[in-house]
Amino acid sequence: MIFDSLFWTLGGWVIRICMIPIIGMRKDNPTTSLAWVAVIFLSPWLGLILYLLVGEYGLSRPRLSRRLKNHRNFHRVNSQYLEYPSYQGCQVDQEYQVLVNLAERHGGLPLLGSNSISLIADTDDFIISLISEIREARNHIHLLFYIFRDDQTGKRVARALVEAVHRGVKCRVLADAVGSRGMFSDLGRWMSSEGVEVYAALPVNPLRLRLARLDIRNHRKLAIIDGQTGYTGSQNIVDSDFGHKKAGQWHDVMVRIKGPTVRQLQAVFVEDWYYETGQVLDFPELYPDARREGPATIQVVPTGPDQPTEGFQDILIQSIHSARKKISITSPYFIPNEGLITALRLASARGVDVDIIVPDRSDHILVDQASAYYCGVVLKNGGNVYLFKEGMLHTKIMTVDDGMAIVGSANFDIRSFYLNTELVLILFEPEFIYNLRMLQNSYKAGSALVRPESWFKRPLPKRMCEGVVKIFSPLL
Repeated sequence: MIFDSLFWTLGGWVIRICMIPIIGMRKDNPTTSLAWVAVIFLSPWLGLILYLLVGEYGLSRPRLSRRLKNHRNFHRVNSQYLEYPSYQGCQVDQEYQVLVNLAERHGGLPLLGSNSISLIADTDDFIISLISEIREARNHIHLLFYIFRDDQTGKRVARALVEAVHRGVKCRVLADAVGSRGMFSDLGRWMSSEGVEVYAALPVNPLRLRLARLDIRNHRKLAIIDGQTGYTGSQNIVDSDFGHKKAGQWHDVMVRIKGPTVRQLQAVFVEDWYYETGQVLDFPELYPDARREGPATIQVVPTGPDQPTEGFQDILIQSIHSARKKISITSPYFIPNEGLITALRLASARGVDVDIIVPDRSDHILVDQASAYYCGVVLKNGGNVYLFKEGMLHTKIMTVDDGMAIVGSANFDIRSFYLNTELVLILFEPEFIYNLRMLQNSYKAGSALVRPESWFKRPLPKRMCEGVVKIFSPLL
């Protein structure tokens, strides 16, 4: 008994001492390093297990090396489809040129114009539109979603896919192994038996010790119909009342695109499909001739742990630096890092209106605590915070002045910055940006504007709890 106690005590101190240099070498961010050191010191054995499972940024070494090895070759092979010189003469204001160059260096995809875009801000409207497109498809349908749920909505989409297969359309579904875990047994097996190709993205196996993190997920939401119409944004294949008991009805947005940019969205799917299945999709109808469809200029930015830089947070910070009048951020989770908080503070200091719109209650209680702390930081620096009262605000939007907007799957939190594979659009189209602003205004109308004087007078235990959770926010 004494020996066992001595073993656990001495072992705990060995773990504490040895893990400090390991964490220091492996982590570039001092804040994240300190958070992990705190976990290790509080509970060394549990902390060691957690670190081995989820402590490293990045994919497994075999998967990551495969992605990096093939990434450049993949884009070189597909460059004839991804770039259309006649569509690249799109003009953006000078203050956004640095942002455009930064995004292209990160994602490898150029800015393209001549697109038509429309905003879908209702879950049921998106599902109706998607099913209608599936029923009109003639060659292929590609779906990539974090959550494809075995509920009424999932079954409706699945039936439409099976019907499409029966009339000769190739249907491929890629869904995250964790986010869609309940779908792969019954609904997924039925779709596969009927001819739909269904695969899990980033399958989880704790016994694979070379897997750097088990909680890295494919968080993208993407649909491509016949290579001509694309959808992307924050909406999953799920009923509109998903999560109702926890946080209320969910609110999302999707962007429907026609034009040259659909080719780039197709390339994102084809690349993800290749990495999960080993299948190289290559047929003439994959990238049909692009046509001028409208006035919208769009930059597609795929992000993820396989990228060599912290691209998404850099894009956000550069976007904030370009603001002159107003920044509005809508996100279900607001856990910024020091760089993003500094950029927002400097924006407020130079007279830019900063609005943060978050749900009053999300589906993650610890995230809510950390988010509340950072909302307080925004308030201290002169920004505005709106707490949405009408459900789970799952929309991810940032509008900057009247000139540009960012829409996609990525949250404004550490996980989207460093861990998950995400897909965002940088948009330059005045009418569409106006519609996004009106949508954000509607969210504000359903929100409570936080008064700083009352916010900082909330009960001390509540504020202390938020402060404690904030310490561990880099790990959320």
